Amino acid sequence: MDPREVAAVLAYTGRLDPRTIRTGTGEARDQIAQWQELLDDVPFATDHGWDVREAIRAHVLVSPYPILPVDVARRWRAHRRDRLDRHTDPTPAADPDDPAAWRAELLRARNAVAVGVVAPSTHRQITGGGPPRDIEERLRTIGSCIPLAVRAELTRYRPTRAAREAAVARGVPDALSVRCEWCHAPAGALCRQRRAGPDGTARGNAVRTTPHPSRIDLATAQMGRQRAA
Repeated sequence: MDPREVAAVLAYTGRLDPRTIRTGTGEARDQIAQWQELLDDVPFATDHGWDVREAIRAHVLVSPYPILPVDVARRWRAHRRDRLDRHTDPTPAADPDDPAAWRAELLRARNAVAVGVVAPSTHRQITGGGPPRDIEERLRTIGSCIPLAVRAELTRYRPTRAAREAAVARGVPDALSVRCEWCHAPAGALCRQRRAGPDGTARGNAVRTTPHPSRIDLATAQMGRQRAA
C-alpha cells in the first residue's frame, strides 16, 4: 500500500476504534509512515478474497486491544499461506529441457496466486450426484453390476441366494420371498425346524435345506396374483 491507501486505512480504523486516532499533525504523519513501512507489501484489496478493511473489522470484533500494523501484516501472510496451500502447480508451458524457464514460469504462477491476481489451481474434487449415464446404460444392458463369471464363483459362498436366483430364472416361485406361516421365518430367511413339545411349546431351531410346503404354496399363490395383474 502507498501512503494514500494507508491514510484511508487509518481513517477507516479510526471510525471503528477511536483509540487509534492521532489528532496532532506530527503524530498522524508518524503513524502513516509506520504503517506504510510495515504494510508496504500488503495490498489494499485483491480480486480473490482479500480486503484490508475486512481484516481490520475482524480484529476489532474479537480483540480488546487497538489494532497494530503487524496485526494486518500477519493476517495478510496467513491469507497468502492459505492460498498457496490450496494451489497445485499446473504444468508449465516452458520447455522442460530449459530448467531456468521452467522454474521462472512456476514462480510467476505461484506469485500471481499469492498476491491474489489469480485464483489457486486446485485438484478436481469428488462431486455428488448419481453414476454417469454410460454406467446406467450398461447396467440396463447386462442386468447386473456383477459379471456372470464372478456371480458363478460366488455361488459356493452364498448357496441360498444362488438357489433363489436359479428359481427365478426357471420361472419357479421363490419361496423365500414370503414369510413362512409355519415357522415364522421372515422373508429372505431360511425355514427352521419347528417341533411341538409335550407342553405345547415350539422346539428346535435347526435350519431346513428346503422351505416348508405351506411357504411354497404361499409363494406360488402370490406369483399367480402378480402374473394376473
